[in-house]
Amino acid sequence: MKEILSIRGLSKSYKNIQAIQNLNLNISEGQAYGILGPNGSGKTTTLSIVTGIIRQDEGSFSWFGETPNANQRKSIGSLIETPHFYPYLNLEKNLKIICDIKGISYGDIYRVLETARLEERKKSRFSTLSLGMKQRLGIAAALLGDPRILVLDEPTNGLDPEGIAEVREVVIEQVEKGKTLILASHILSEVEKICTHVAILKKGELLANGPVKELLAEEEIIEISCMNNELLKQKLEASHLVKEVETENGLIVVTLSEKVLPEDINAFAFSNELVIHHMLSRKRSLESQFLELVKEE
Repeated sequence: MKEILSIRGLSKSYKNIQAIQNLNLNISEGQAYGILGPNGSGKTTTLSIVTGIIRQDEGSFSWFGETPNANQRKSIGSLIETPHFYPYLNLEKNLKIICDIKGISYGDIYRVLETARLEERKKSRFSTLSLGMKQRLGIAAALLGDPRILVLDEPTNGLDPEGIAEVREVVIEQVEKGKTLILASHILSEVEKICTHVAILKKGELLANGPVKELLAEEEIIEISCMNNELLKQKLEASHLVKEVETENGLIVVTLSEKVLPEDINAFAFSNELVIHHMLSRKRSLESQFLELVKEE
């Protein structure tokens, strides 16, 4: 899978506050990548650096395997923090200004308004919009020029349930069209519903990252090992105890079937004359981190 964004050792501080510290991330084409963490975890700072709004103190990042340059901006649509538009201008005129800045034809305005479900409000002043509509207009502006990558910072922040659902629907539609999404959020449930991969930040440090289905899975995921991993893998695959069996770095990683416990796997191995000498629950080791992270939600 083609690499879209690579972050290496990124650090940024504001006087006494370390916003991000030695951050390393790789995001590939087609992924819906969530950056999850409570307020103050470094999400906005990270996105502001990679979109060129602020400069890092240390480290580097690259888009498409290249040093950042102005030409890459045409492939990246972003909405960082609150969208800013002229309150006394209507939606169409606001988007025309952005088209002028980006060098994009006005002909793309109707498409993005339709995508954001705002075509009927194109003559309305920005000041008359609800908060959810303002957020959707921000996404519409980010979509001008049909960029390959969409970078969104807390797009549902402060919205009521209806507004959250409307914004989520627009974002998911873009993911389904094949766009690469980088989404910052402090709401665990939103990341679960939208993203395929997630990185968890706290106080500027990366706690964990990987596929959502593993890190946020409701099923129990454990890693195990014995003297004959290949035989144990074959036995587990033929059993009803597990949903998935994979090998990773010399270990067997299994997703347990419903109501199956780790001790059931141990007993199953022993009944097949295999002694497990390593067993670790991945889900439970991460759950405590998630609970600590989202208690501020």
